[in-house]
Amino acid sequence: MKLATLRGHRDGTLLVVSRDLRHAVKATGIADTLLDAIEHWPDVAPRLQTRYEELNDGRVADALAFDPAACSAPLPRSPQWCDGSAFLNHGRLMERAFNTPPIPEFDTVPVMYQGASDDFLGPTEDVPLPDERDGIDFEGEFGVVVDGVPMGVSATDAMKHIRLVVQINDWSLRGFGQREMKSGFGFLQAKPSTSFAPVALTPDELGHQWRDGRVHLRLHVEWNGQWFGHPCGSEMNFGFGELIAHAARTRKLSAGTIIGSGTVSNVDRAAGSACIAERRVIEIVDERQARTAFMRFGDRVNMTARDEDGGAPFGTIDQRVVRAAMAGKGEAQQ
Repeated sequence: MKLATLRGHRDGTLLVVSRDLRHAVKATGIADTLLDAIEHWPDVAPRLQTRYEELNDGRVADALAFDPAACSAPLPRSPQWCDGSAFLNHGRLMERAFNTPPIPEFDTVPVMYQGASDDFLGPTEDVPLPDERDGIDFEGEFGVVVDGVPMGVSATDAMKHIRLVVQINDWSLRGFGQREMKSGFGFLQAKPSTSFAPVALTPDELGHQWRDGRVHLRLHVEWNGQWFGHPCGSEMNFGFGELIAHAARTRKLSAGTIIGSGTVSNVDRAAGSACIAERRVIEIVDERQARTAFMRFGDRVNMTARDEDGGAPFGTIDQRVVRAAMAGKGEAQQ
């Protein structure tokens, strides 16, 4: 099934969305919000599935036109957001970008940071950021939403806890990244609010394009209307089962936790990139200098994962970067 969240109060209103993304219906009487649904999944999932089937069959009297612009992130906030770096090609390139030594056991132990989960952005919301000089960058990813995961879960059993699959733009401010990476404490200022495509879907909706804990779809990225890349999610070195098990190695995960894949990246240069930093490193390797600048206020980025028929099962992220209204304007800016 496909689910979304209508903007309104803090956690929005849960919508059931038709397979073709043309219609939706409120999940009234089943679950008020998506987080509520995830926390009570065994009880509500069958009823949501029934409503989904009725919607697809045209048997819902109060169906409405589905409008992605009226949607927040599927989960406007969640108990936890943990983002991996499961594409080794991207990770190795970023080591060169940040001029950091190779991460020990990078190809055998997943790398992951814990980001802010209290203020996710919807698919068409403007992205307010403080300063162009911070190195504004997009990062196209896939992710999963889990129910309650016990501490010490195996990678195989972790797959049983995946309830939904999502599409993500994990915004980065590269000007802070190198310093924070070298600090040993991980990202903080380098990671502003993360954005999501409007629709979260159960893995079965992807059919054979969901296997081995990976999304086998190409993520098409455009920057200011120009092609930037279409890498495929199949090249994850670690599948989502392994990423979940890594996150839960020493603690349980609450229902509604989101686990990200890290930037989608392919070895084949013809696939392009899903972030600017990766393209810049490739330019340095090939041409000895980076030619591509980071984003400016007013720039737009469009991200759409497409299936074999050209369909967009998650909908589209289409956002503009804008200058944030800052508190304490007289204070020194970094």
